[in-house]
Amino acid sequence: MAYPVVHFEINGTDGQALEKFYAEVFGWHVRSLPEIGYATIDTHAGRGINGGIGTARQDPFVTFYVETPDVDATLAKAESLGAKTVVPVSDVGVARFALFADPQGNVMGIVAPSEGPGVSEGNGVAVDWFEVLGPDASALKSFYSELYGWDLHGEEGAEWVYYHLDNPADRGIGGGVGASPDGQPHVTPYAMVDEFQTYLDRAESLGGETAIPPTEAPGITFAQIRDPQGLLFGLWKPAE
Repeated sequence: MAYPVVHFEINGTDGQALEKFYAEVFGWHVRSLPEIGYATIDTHAGRGINGGIGTARQDPFVTFYVETPDVDATLAKAESLGAKTVVPVSDVGVARFALFADPQGNVMGIVAPSEGPGVSEGNGVAVDWFEVLGPDASALKSFYSELYGWDLHGEEGAEWVYYHLDNPADRGIGGGVGASPDGQPHVTPYAMVDEFQTYLDRAESLGGETAIPPTEAPGITFAQIRDPQGLLFGLWKPAE
């Protein structure tokens, strides 16, 4: 059974400023927990995954967490496949988790199963796609297929390589693993929107910028915003 992606996380230099930014851009319900320097996000979309916002101890980063029945064993396996531990297995009351950097530098999270409240019903913007990019898409495919049991099926063009993980029917979200245009590692969650300009304009009015304008790809249109602390977040919708 493939391990599901169950949580996204945004870690910047000023977590509280990011809480305000993402709550206003997407209308998400953000609950600040200043005593632990973290905030939880409930998108109120009725589907997809929820997330969190924190203050990075070192370099800011965006990541997502994959649920695994044995965090210790999964971290050990990731290391055996060439990953490096960023945060060792830790218990924080409500979660047992770890972070590692994959062989191409993407920071990824793993977390033990929990009985969280899930995504509340509502008309919020759903986070329902993830993306992991690096200079060698084939090597990334092999790494994540072996580590998580993901069935990644691919598309190859003259200038790009991209492998899809289908959206599961029961838990988690679908995503993609591919080659990065700039040769650098990138981890990006994507929110599904009905149109782009409202969110791009809103992000810019709050100090962000448009990193990638609406761009067509096979079967979808996507864009990316860069928040005021330089972190990327994706927008997408099915092609019309």
